[in-house]
Amino acid sequence: MTFKHAGVIGAGAWGTALAQVCARAGLRVTLQAREPEVVEAINARHENSVFLAGIALEPAISATHDLADLAACDLILAVAPAQHLRSALAAFAPHHLDGAPIVLCAKGIEQGSLKLMAQVLAETIPAAPVAVLAGPSFASEVARGLPAAVTVACHDEVLGRAIAEAIATPTFRPYLADDTIGAEAGGAMKNVLAIACGVVEGRELGRNAHAALITRGFAEITRMAVALGGDAETVAGLCGLGDLVLTCSSPQSRNMSVGLALGGGQTLEQALAGKVSVAEGVTSAPAVRALAAKLGVETPICDAVAAILAGEVAVDAAIFGLLARPIRVES
Repeated sequence: MTFKHAGVIGAGAWGTALAQVCARAGLRVTLQAREPEVVEAINARHENSVFLAGIALEPAISATHDLADLAACDLILAVAPAQHLRSALAAFAPHHLDGAPIVLCAKGIEQGSLKLMAQVLAETIPAAPVAVLAGPSFASEVARGLPAAVTVACHDEVLGRAIAEAIATPTFRPYLADDTIGAEAGGAMKNVLAIACGVVEGRELGRNAHAALITRGFAEITRMAVALGGDAETVAGLCGLGDLVLTCSSPQSRNMSVGLALGGGQTLEQALAGKVSVAEGVTSAPAVRALAAKLGVETPICDAVAAILAGEVAVDAAIFGLLARPIRVES
């Protein structure tokens, strides 16, 4: 099983970086963008000047506004933001090439339905073979060709290996897994936890608090993944722990930068002002809280983030509430 033409839905920073990966791996790439100025910049100057400025893109990447131009693609990477993925897939469905796998690269839980992205795909393009790509990967570093490793999760081992081999490059290394639920849970929740880590940094609470939050946040991811039917071993890998450590350790993370602003005393509106890329944790937090409540899973850190974002509790009160929780066995 080989692939020749990759279609990428969504030309934000991550979608553009993945288009760059596919082109470097030898695939022809069609990158779909909503913004006419992005299409024009990529086709005319080989640069996404809106979302990934200053990085030269591979000549094998062509941009389009029309999803119909992806009709001949034998591999699809869906990189639209999580809360917009359903509408993007529904619009693409009439153009989907029969049998072409769709690799889900958005990280989040859909508000309202509380569904993972694979469930959204099953309802919009039910016949499409599915895989999930997740892991510690800042878009700008991947686009520049710096080393990165990710997880490609797929129930079909042969298909998963074919996808991994198709997009692998000397500096982009996919590892295989068969647990799409675990891969999705890690990717969705780490964005919420990154906001919490940003708050810790913004409040100057120290490295001890930062390490404790990452560790206890990872426990929340593991509990949620298992409750959803995933495997704890999956989230202990790149798509869970690896992604969590990266996203919670650098203000380059869009989600952590939001938390930094909140911890520094800004309002949510101020924290989001001027950002062209989506901070998925902001929209995923209420869905994570609601899904955890539905499943009976304890997620106190994610709950606190959701409450802060909703204006239900002040930052300092949320911190005090977490520290005042009853003493319990760690695991």
